[in-house]
Amino acid sequence: MITSNPGKVREFQGELASLGFTMKHMGVGYEEIQTDRLEDVVRHGLRELEQRGLDNFIIDDSGLFVESLNDFPGVYSAHALRTLGCKGILRLMEGVEERSARFECCIGARIEGVDEIVVCDVARGEIIQEERGEGGFGFDPIFRPDGESRTYAQIPLEEKNVISHRGRAIRSFSSKLEERLGER
Repeated sequence: MITSNPGKVREFQGELASLGFTMKHMGVGYEEIQTDRLEDVVRHGLRELEQRGLDNFIIDDSGLFVESLNDFPGVYSAHALRTLGCKGILRLMEGVEERSARFECCIGARIEGVDEIVVCDVARGEIIQEERGEGGFGFDPIFRPDGESRTYAQIPLEEKNVISHRGRAIRSFSSKLEERLGER
């Protein structure tokens, strides 16, 4: 798996082990193009890494999309987290009543003997008024998923993985991969 986050490797390994895959962390970078869709970033990354001779890899990209901010930070979530953080997003939303938001995750892979796979999934919720919770990472302390009273940062990891955008996308990816492997 190509990522700067070793935690993602463990999350993918947990889901893909039953298919006989062993994940290895690869800290290889690729250009993240300027676009408003995570899927475009992932598809570009797949092409770039393939052109560099890599095969048998998985990449993913995630972002927080706040509807009242015209889906900002979206694909720029990592940059917004580094520069604004949770407090900055909360400042941007001061006085804003409409707080709907969603986390999106898009996963792409090139695996020998399997066509390219790209899957995306979403977790809807809202931006709360203040940071809550010590767990998670990124914007987790300010995002409360639909149907929950807790933020992502307050939900234990195993439970969060069941409802999160990445957990959903990983399960979709695993299902699609299993289907493709069965077609060989």
